Amino acid sequence: MHDFWVDFEKLRTRLVDVFKSVSMKIGILSFRPLDEKASVEEIELKNEAIALGHTTRIFRSRRFQLIYDKVSPRLYYDGKPMHHYDVIITRPSILRSADLYLSLIEQMELEGILLFNRYQPVLRAKNKVKTVQVLDQMGIPVPRTVIVHRPDDLKQAAAFVNGFPLILKEPFGSFGDGVRIIESMRALQSFLRWDEPMYLLQEYVKNSRGKDIRIFVIGDKIAGAMMRSAKRGEFRSNIELGGLGAPVTITKEEEEIALKAVKALDLNYGGVDVMRGNDGPVVLEVNSNPGFKALEKAADVNVAKALVEYAVEYAKKQA
Repeated sequence: MHDFWVDFEKLRTRLVDVFKSVSMKIGILSFRPLDEKASVEEIELKNEAIALGHTTRIFRSRRFQLIYDKVSPRLYYDGKPMHHYDVIITRPSILRSADLYLSLIEQMELEGILLFNRYQPVLRAKNKVKTVQVLDQMGIPVPRTVIVHRPDDLKQAAAFVNGFPLILKEPFGSFGDGVRIIESMRALQSFLRWDEPMYLLQEYVKNSRGKDIRIFVIGDKIAGAMMRSAKRGEFRSNIELGGLGAPVTITKEEEEIALKAVKALDLNYGGVDVMRGNDGPVVLEVNSNPGFKALEKAADVNVAKALVEYAVEYAKKQA
């Protein structure tokens, strides 16, 4: 009898291994407007997944319907119940009303769908206030930052971040949107219209000279890094704003804070923007849907393949 159970357990283990090695169904959730094509990154993810032998589909967020009637499945896509997928890689390119548009991701999570970047981590990364709160609490260095709600606090806040020039940020925004350099109190007062519930004032790291480092983290590994340099006349180094990517060798400290930042926000993957300050590296932002085409070119790495492989590994561990 003992031998029977030993053999049975060996067979069961082998069957589980075979099951885990079969082709998976991988979804890629795009939040781009329907009048725009899927991004080059989303298409590359799909192609890499297919090349690795997986069934793959790009889902467009605005083609989903959420049904609440206590009878029907809650997720419909193009008017039909959504089929099972082993894992869905979320690409939430949302600039405004993140909590509203991310309700789709939240519903998927509630339905038990395995997501590669889940609802709460994405929401934390989308909200610059939450990001700073989490990073600071975890001891991860960020630029000196003040969050202000009213005009009366501007003078004290500006002094706290070492005066002008300073960086002004709105709570939400990607690709450099909502980020400005402010040269004087008059400029700051004239710009703020208080249509936002709050603003972030941050220290301007003078020795950065329009450069920062984008570090792409997947799980507990660095997939690649590049130095981003702003175009002439622009202080923001975002590739979408004309910035240029170049190879860079990151320090052990920069590697460690990038890994810690992604882990602190509980992301499966993320793009960490690091600036080399006077007292060491500081984290500017953590992006939950980072672009990677420029990084692949600059660092000569295949980020899309690494993302798919890790998402599959993640799904196997959860099976």
